[in-house]
Amino acid sequence: MPERLNSVPRQAGIMWTNLWLYLNRQSASIWHYILEQTIFLLVAWIPTIFGVALRGGLYRLILNMDGLAAIENGVRLRFASNITLGHGVYLDQGSYLHACPNGIEIGPRTIVMHGSVLHVYNFRDIPHSRIRIGADCLIGEYNVIRGQGGVVIGDRVYTSPFTQIIAVNHVFDDTEKPISEQGITAEGIVIEDDVWLGAGVIVTDGVRIGRGAVIAAGAVVTKDVAPNTLVGGIPARQIRDLRENGPPPAGRTVYGGGGW
Repeated sequence: MPERLNSVPRQAGIMWTNLWLYLNRQSASIWHYILEQTIFLLVAWIPTIFGVALRGGLYRLILNMDGLAAIENGVRLRFASNITLGHGVYLDQGSYLHACPNGIEIGPRTIVMHGSVLHVYNFRDIPHSRIRIGADCLIGEYNVIRGQGGVVIGDRVYTSPFTQIIAVNHVFDDTEKPISEQGITAEGIVIEDDVWLGAGVIVTDGVRIGRGAVIAAGAVVTKDVAPNTLVGGIPARQIRDLRENGPPPAGRTVYGGGGW
């Protein structure tokens, strides 16, 4: 019986530690957590343009908005106080932004499509962890952007469905130790202006993609990509210099041309 009684405070201590760990990974402080969760409870679920309008007003209390932003129902936000949305940003249903600790910044008129995950999730005190996305970008359906090493995306960057931009890597040199105990590297990823990433592209940590580059569908980018080049394959290699393109094929129909 005494042994059982002694275990009660120990179990309570473990439960409190786990609860505190959970809260620390959800919001900047307990007060932020209470405010954010209260607002989510009130309006996060409301569909239609009416819900978008309510969130456009009330979410100003928990995140940083420069002008008006449209946030659909079912969008999940963590560390909302570290999220900055430019004027005209659109967050589609099912998108998930976790901005611990240095934040997520999304530039004007950028769209984040259904099911995409923007995740800084830095609990190793990496100083340069963040995600920065420029203006007039399109983040396609079910993209994953991991920003532990820092991800900087320029203006007018389009990503296709299921693209992954992963600015973190596990160390696995020591075969005598579990990979989970060997730490990570986090060099960062930079994608310059006017880049198009095809469906299913994976960009690994430490890569810089130059302005105007095009990455073919399914490519795995493990090295820097020069500006105005088309690359593809696993690992991705240069296919051609886009500045050497000839005239467009006769009879091809092009729609639009002024962005998405």
